Amino acid sequence: MINTWIYRTLTEQQKETQNKLAEELSISPILSQLLIQRDILTFEDARRFFRPDLNDLHDPFLMADMQNAVNRLTKAMQLNEKILVYGDYDVDGTTSVSLVYKFLKQFYTNVDFYIPDRYNEGYGISIQGIDFAAANDFKLVIALDCGIKAVEKVKYALTKGVDFVICDHHTPDAVLPPAVAVLDPKRDDCTYPYKHLSGCGVGFKLMQAFAITNDIEFTKLTPLLDLLALSIASDIVPITGENRILAFYGLKQINSNPSVGLKGILDVCGLGDKEITISDIVFKIGPRINASGRMKLASEAVELLVSSDHDFAKMKSGMINEYNNDRKDLDKNITDEAIALIAADGRYKGRRSIVVHKPDWHKGVIGIVASRLSEEYYKPSIVLANSNGFASGSARSVPGFDIYKAIDSCRDLLENFGGHMYAAGLTMKEENVLEFTDRFEKFVFENILEEQTYPQIDIDSVLEFKDITPKFFRVLKQFGPFGPGNMKPMFASKKVFDFGTSRLVGKEQEHLKLELIDSSSENVMNGIAFRMFEYNDHLKALNPLDICYTIEENSFNGNTSIQLMIRDIKIDGNS
Repeated sequence: MINTWIYRTLTEQQKETQNKLAEELSISPILSQLLIQRDILTFEDARRFFRPDLNDLHDPFLMADMQNAVNRLTKAMQLNEKILVYGDYDVDGTTSVSLVYKFLKQFYTNVDFYIPDRYNEGYGISIQGIDFAAANDFKLVIALDCGIKAVEKVKYALTKGVDFVICDHHTPDAVLPPAVAVLDPKRDDCTYPYKHLSGCGVGFKLMQAFAITNDIEFTKLTPLLDLLALSIASDIVPITGENRILAFYGLKQINSNPSVGLKGILDVCGLGDKEITISDIVFKIGPRINASGRMKLASEAVELLVSSDHDFAKMKSGMINEYNNDRKDLDKNITDEAIALIAADGRYKGRRSIVVHKPDWHKGVIGIVASRLSEEYYKPSIVLANSNGFASGSARSVPGFDIYKAIDSCRDLLENFGGHMYAAGLTMKEENVLEFTDRFEKFVFENILEEQTYPQIDIDSVLEFKDITPKFFRVLKQFGPFGPGNMKPMFASKKVFDFGTSRLVGKEQEHLKLELIDSSSENVMNGIAFRMFEYNDHLKALNPLDICYTIEENSFNGNTSIQLMIRDIKIDGNS
């Protein structure tokens, strides 16, 4: 699929600010342009951006119901009541449970954790989980990364003498569960200044509020920020504002002193001696933690993340790594099956959405398959399998399109659903699948914008190779951590040529190892273009290329250099 390059530009007023910022900060105007594109318009904005500070975190008591939550937790500890820390089975859920459990265990022993079984209990608060709490005399359940729609379940818990404090970040309905406290910055009546916390982030704010109330030093919380960084990266929440501060210090914790359990995962990922980035979490660490809940029990991931036993961590990390290997095979096979189903059904050619259903697909990987289909076809995609007598599945969107609203438009056909703008889960009776497919398509067709139907690459700035200096790269690195809301800057360079030493690499000669020059200087820039072998002949004929790329640091044999990570190539001058 051909990418359209969209060049971001500044207004005349923004250009004045660009020049002023560049002068005040003694940086390149290109770098000040990147700041303005991130709504960083003053010297003070830039200082806070480049120097994230934990003192700038918001007061947790600004969150609706926070005082009620702290009061109930404090009361439970004063009465020596049993507390159950309950969470979802994905990375955000398991890190949430691990963070709250590890923090409370420092001061209180009468606490345990519970993760529902994806296959027997489904998503969120379950009847089985409530029955477990009641049967084992747990008086308080802290639900993390789930529960915002569990109105009937919480009512049921009350009849069993079980109180709930809910810490969630998903979109709530008009009616909230009758819990002691419902912490969710997305509540309409919640004035908390930052709306994009992960589920683990909401749990962290509860622990921060508890610490403030009980005169516990903040330093008791900072070792747990490694877990928070995992959740922020893996749940694909914006890395802006408070999340950026927490991710920054969470990465520092991972790189300086990770927990025993996390160190076990780093080792099986081959990351033990590398500086960990958000990308490492998204593509290597997070999938392994997720694999536990996809293939076996997510409680195993929590057991690992809360462990202080090096031998146990090594053993459990090895097991989770094997789950991930099995998961890779499974999701590839199901993706191939889904693509074959779509190819065999001519109706998909004219549709702007995809809904595929096969009863025997493995429920644990259909979210990954939905992501692969949305990337392959550039359409909002839903993948359904059968579970506990219902068609249950996952939805993934394309940039800019709110898939949660599309699903909400069909809510009368659903047993339950929940999620975000770009990812959601849903369950329906099997007989409703066909009608849901048609109505979902109708909503997408009528509401998706034309520019959301094809892949675009936003170009932050056009560079000449002379612009890419060591100082430029040093400042550019300080824009991290990168992620949604603060993506790694994408640059373009026009009319670049092979220096004469570019070559094909890879097992099947499918990648281009580039050494490029342009007319601006004698700088030779190294680059790598994965799976772009088809441009080799054009390059070797000394024809010009337009390239777009991010700028990376490449370490090999103890040497570190700047490398262009090529995202796309144009040869027709229409970039």
